[in-house]
Amino acid sequence: MAAELFSKILKLKKERNAVILAHNYQRPEVQDIADYVGDSLGLSIQASKAKADVIVFCGVHFMAETAAILCPDKKIIMPEVKAGCPMADMITVEKLQKIKDQNPNVPVVCYVNTSAEIKAESDICCTSANSVKVVASLPDKEVIFVPDKYLGAYTQSKIPDKKLVLYEGYCPTHANIFPEHIEAAKKAHPQALVLVHPECRPQVTALADEVLSTGGMLKFVKNSEKQEFIIGTEMGIIYTLQKQNPGKNFYPASERAVCPNMKLTTLEKVFWSLEDMKTEVVVPKEVADKARKAIERMLEIGRQD
Repeated sequence: MAAELFSKILKLKKERNAVILAHNYQRPEVQDIADYVGDSLGLSIQASKAKADVIVFCGVHFMAETAAILCPDKKIIMPEVKAGCPMADMITVEKLQKIKDQNPNVPVVCYVNTSAEIKAESDICCTSANSVKVVASLPDKEVIFVPDKYLGAYTQSKIPDKKLVLYEGYCPTHANIFPEHIEAAKKAHPQALVLVHPECRPQVTALADEVLSTGGMLKFVKNSEKQEFIIGTEMGIIYTLQKQNPGKNFYPASERAVCPNMKLTTLEKVFWSLEDMKTEVVVPKEVADKARKAIERMLEIGRQD
């Protein structure tokens, strides 16, 4: 059945001149059908480079929005448009405006895990991989950082000379990883290195050997001579890690680290989205134009390396 579905999707993909992008946290079979697997921003950049008319974005809503912002000439479709992000939903334009009113003339750094409207009201975006570099690039001593208080706290710890005004947002999946999970995993696998995502609680990142984005974890493991790793992020990435490093062993920090929204996308939904072409994600031009500036400012910092 899966082989037949794969064949149907590949046929439709060719007919539509489409590419399929899947986040590292997606189901294994969705990752397998994808042309590219990666983190949210990396996939959006990949979308902008793709010589395709249609982008099938297997992720959550803010990711497809970011692709739509960066690719105004392409049709962005989501197999499951109801796949949202609880953390992105925690910050609204009204709430952000209140923080800006309380901190006049303070620049806003927004995590890429936000809606297009929040990006449009921010000065610059960041990812979990470059948050420290982005904040450090600003001349201001004070910076508003939304919405993830844990990524913000991690960033603050790396730049003590800055004062970050943090918002009370967080990722429920990463917040589900507790210090006792790391301690138990280390006891069970004493030779393993602990890699955790900066969206985790500070008490968890304090126990890690490395604090890395999903893309950072993939690079680190590939270049490491170590054979065992405890992974403190959404469990979907373990499939990617095992696929890329067949001789190494990976253990989830917690079996509870599962994002239900990321698992809403199925092969059937990928097929239906290509067949019907109705689940398009569109960002209004005035919002997209403003949001694009915040994203491009971030990308420009990356190009300065």
